[in-house]
Amino acid sequence: MRTDVHVSRQWRATIAAAQAGDRRALDELVEGWLPLVYNVVGRALNGHADVDDVVQETMLRAVDHLGSLRDPDSFRSWLVAIAMRQIRDRARRRQERKLDEGVPDGTADFAELTVLRLQLEGQRREVAEAVRWLDAEDRQLVSLWWLEVSGELTRRELAAAVGISRQHAAVRVQRMKERLEISRGIVRALDGACPELRELTARWDGRPDSVWRKRLARHIRGCGYCGDPRDSVVPAERLLVGIALVPVPAGFTLSLALGGKTAAAATSAGWSAKVLGALTKPAVAVTAGATIVAGGAYVVAQTPDRPAPHTATAPTATVTGAPAPTSANTPSPSPSASSSSPSPSPSASAARYGSVVDAVDRAPDPDTRPGTLPHRPETGVTSTGGAHAVLNHRGDHVTLTGRGYVLVRWQIAPLSRAGSLVMPSWTGLKGRLFHVASGGGRRMDDRISSTDTSSTGMGSSATGYAVLPAGTQQMWQNEYFYVDGSVTFTVNERGADYGVSVFPSTWDAVEKDVLYGPPDGAIRYGLVRDDGKDSAPVPQYATRGTPSDPATVAQRSRL
Repeated sequence: MRTDVHVSRQWRATIAAAQAGDRRALDELVEGWLPLVYNVVGRALNGHADVDDVVQETMLRAVDHLGSLRDPDSFRSWLVAIAMRQIRDRARRRQERKLDEGVPDGTADFAELTVLRLQLEGQRREVAEAVRWLDAEDRQLVSLWWLEVSGELTRRELAAAVGISRQHAAVRVQRMKERLEISRGIVRALDGACPELRELTARWDGRPDSVWRKRLARHIRGCGYCGDPRDSVVPAERLLVGIALVPVPAGFTLSLALGGKTAAAATSAGWSAKVLGALTKPAVAVTAGATIVAGGAYVVAQTPDRPAPHTATAPTATVTGAPAPTSANTPSPSPSASSSSPSPSPSASAARYGSVVDAVDRAPDPDTRPGTLPHRPETGVTSTGGAHAVLNHRGDHVTLTGRGYVLVRWQIAPLSRAGSLVMPSWTGLKGRLFHVASGGGRRMDDRISSTDTSSTGMGSSATGYAVLPAGTQQMWQNEYFYVDGSVTFTVNERGADYGVSVFPSTWDAVEKDVLYGPPDGAIRYGLVRDDGKDSAPVPQYATRGTPSDPATVAQRSRL
């Protein structure tokens, strides 16, 4: 979990610069924290059409009152508290108008969005769908608790956002978890309903509410079939560890500047003088009327001297290969190539930096705990994509600078488009870059469905597979790297649909992830690749040059 110290170190200078009127810092601040606010609001309102308005109002209020924030260390709890106030104000307004609280027809709820965008399966999917059955007050609390468990908030920040003591928060969270477990039982029972339950739900319109939650819970308690979980039930908090934020969806637009107001109107509306001054400076006139847009799911904040994402021409890298046998415990087809013998880490015989490149390897035994992760020096990594960059389209990129750990989280989307996959690349490297660990509880070619034996994180026989270039090492859900210098990471998507989330991380977070294993509900333990020396592996598709088309970077890079 991120600590207050880590957040302070990463954001203190940015917050101070934004308070002083620096538009670039303001863009970075909003861009970096928009996904967190979107997840809090989205889950609390279950994806209601009002989500966009509440997120917009939260961010604008934060920008408006940024000058009143005295302690940068409290920025995250301050921002979440603003979001919770907007959520409660919205609920109060709707109650006064006595409007229907349900999700309008044609609007995907947040549980569905969570499942689809993060490709949740099994009991993780069950937890996400169970949130639908919670009352509004519990959904508000679960929106914070989910982020606490996944490492985005602390308990202190959760309590501050709700406006209660930590002791009271512990009681509230425990009661909410009990109702969440009841709701998980309902989701599980409806998935394989007994004849009596099917008869009971024949009168149900399909919309979860508290009345039907109580009715179904009564049936489940008295039914030997529906009340039997059949599989061991993993506590929800264990299931949520390592889950990324849901990306901001396509079509979401956040107006960062004057929102159509004139300068005079903005002043009367309460915009701080510092922020208004930054927005109306001639130097930022190009962006003063701009918006921050989630195109696909990539949040873009375009500043005058930042080049637009490069639209690359067709890559020259050869893309071949077909599904091959997968790891020992996975009978389903695997889109990746496989070597004849395990090689969890490359040979470390050469000492010169850049002489070691990862080879194709097999997944280790799922119950094999990883080796010790060397602790390299950390001073923090900054990203031009902010704290949570989501890259979905060809040419989307972030530049990572500093000394520390970085998480790249994979999201393959074979349902959208399967086929040959062009790998991301690392370009313009200054300094050193290592591939230190793999985690997330599974490799992307592991089987993820208990009903479809062909279904893996790379696709299924029904949808097709995302196929790696020949000789490419199979990626895991989470891949961890160590940067000491500066490097640009670029998505080269062409063919198979995929997205990646890029997060500055910490050694503690990497170690916690790789130690998350089958006893905790994961498919397998993670894998440590770092030997602590310059002979540690470097990523495939890396170069010190900056080619016009990053997709042309050679697979086996020598740095």
